[in-house]
Amino acid sequence: MEISPNEKLAGVLAPLFALRTENDLGIGDLEALRQFIEWSRRIGFRLVQLLPINETGGDNSPYNAISSRAIDPTTLHLAPGSPTQLTAEDFEEVTREFDLAALRSGPVRYEKVKPLKKKLLERAFANFQRDLPNEKFDAFCETEHAWLDDYSFFRVRMERNGEREIWDEWLSFSLGEEDSPEFEQRRQFFCYVQWIAHEQWRAVKNFADDRGVALMGDIPFGVSYYSADVFAQPELFRLEWSGGAPPEPYFKDDEFTRKWGQNWGIPLYNWPRMRARGFDWWRQRVHGAKEFFHLFRIDHILGFYRIYVFPWRPSQNAEFLSLGWEEMLARTGGHAPHFAPRDDRTLENCAANWREGEEYLRALLAECGANSVIGEDLGTVPDYVRPSLSSLGVAGFKIPQWESFPDGRSIPGSDYERVSVATFATHDHKPLRALWEDALEKNQDDSEQARRDLAKVAEFAGMPSPNESTNYLREFYPAIFEALFRCESWIAIVMITDLLGRKDRFNVPGVATESNWSRRLHTTVQKLGRGSTLRQRLRLVRELLRKSGRLSSAASAAKERA
Repeated sequence: MEISPNEKLAGVLAPLFALRTENDLGIGDLEALRQFIEWSRRIGFRLVQLLPINETGGDNSPYNAISSRAIDPTTLHLAPGSPTQLTAEDFEEVTREFDLAALRSGPVRYEKVKPLKKKLLERAFANFQRDLPNEKFDAFCETEHAWLDDYSFFRVRMERNGEREIWDEWLSFSLGEEDSPEFEQRRQFFCYVQWIAHEQWRAVKNFADDRGVALMGDIPFGVSYYSADVFAQPELFRLEWSGGAPPEPYFKDDEFTRKWGQNWGIPLYNWPRMRARGFDWWRQRVHGAKEFFHLFRIDHILGFYRIYVFPWRPSQNAEFLSLGWEEMLARTGGHAPHFAPRDDRTLENCAANWREGEEYLRALLAECGANSVIGEDLGTVPDYVRPSLSSLGVAGFKIPQWESFPDGRSIPGSDYERVSVATFATHDHKPLRALWEDALEKNQDDSEQARRDLAKVAEFAGMPSPNESTNYLREFYPAIFEALFRCESWIAIVMITDLLGRKDRFNVPGVATESNWSRRLHTTVQKLGRGSTLRQRLRLVRELLRKSGRLSSAASAAKERA
């Protein structure tokens, strides 16, 4: 598929776990993605953006995965007759232990979904072993051994410690355990799961190709402290520091974030060691993303230039919440949160950060080629970062309510750089409908901020600031999407909740709640848009895409056939 900034396109962001089908197993899977690709294409979208698909740990966060390469088994479509060699008898016997109706009706219940899919995969693996050797499986293990060997070893150890990835609390090996046939058998199982995952994801990419829809993946800048990567190659990381982001008053949901910042707990990279190895770890990571996605977003691309670090782990955040600066220094032995490798207070520091950041990114770009990387460049952005990304051909983000001239006026979409991505919200932000409700509820703590944001969006759309008499669906919704699609940015992306006019939120940064990474759409993909009101709204969106020149040719052809 040819994807170039020479041609504008529009996309929709939807977390895979949030998609529903009539027969899913409590979480969105690759069958749901196939249906969503078709649904998006019919409207006129030419791109589907996903969150990271790497295997998650106990917090279920796709941005805190236990491997930089392994795919989460929950994304797999498991049904009788699928390529997994799962039989109808196996499927029936395993699933009768679970209340599938309950799993399908609410949010993702990971404590049920993960064991369910693992049991189904174990049945499939047992069937698979009867036909060994398998040349395709053997070739996969050989090709991917650079990461697969470490991951499968880590995964068995994790399993034998109650599925807890906290490797510094694991029980010690018993003598000869890792050389036992039982241990090797479990390693083979986890390799098999990854083989199936790679086969299914490659097939979905081909499916999207055939329909003229690009898939955008997501690579987090960091990797979890408790990952197979850190466990197997600690020399590539600086484990004494925890990466994150500086204090941001915009996120009012968490007191710690407002005071100290976001402590993600990701270890720093040992860049000199990575340089000495030709950045092979990063090249391998990018190569993996290329297998399944046409282009991908790097979350917190600012980290390549400098990253905010904490001298304590996230589990200790509560201990520091009430402390003043001097008390914090006393607790940490004089080590304070700061930007690493250096701050941006001097021109010399800025120049060094700029130079090194470009060096690291050039290594990635050499692996993935042009027009493949989207850089999430939001937050506290140094002045040199966006010019640097532009010089490298990396598209940055344009959030209209945050794009302003020095005098405070909103920058019109016609002034956006072509190599950029415009959107009103990411997975970390409130949907516009939620902002709308906050702005009009006078007693809300964040209503003032919400009113400012909505006023900025309205200014971007060339309409007056909304008030209690403004109708969201009839007046605000059409105006803002028309402005978004008409902007000069190469890609215009709509979050699925904004497209549907809903206020559901997928993640609240800095807050550990059960709703994070578990909220699902209100209905199945096949039923989306069947109601007359939403159907009318989606027709409007398709017409706006056509008028802006972003409508896919496939959607136009489908409309003519209809």
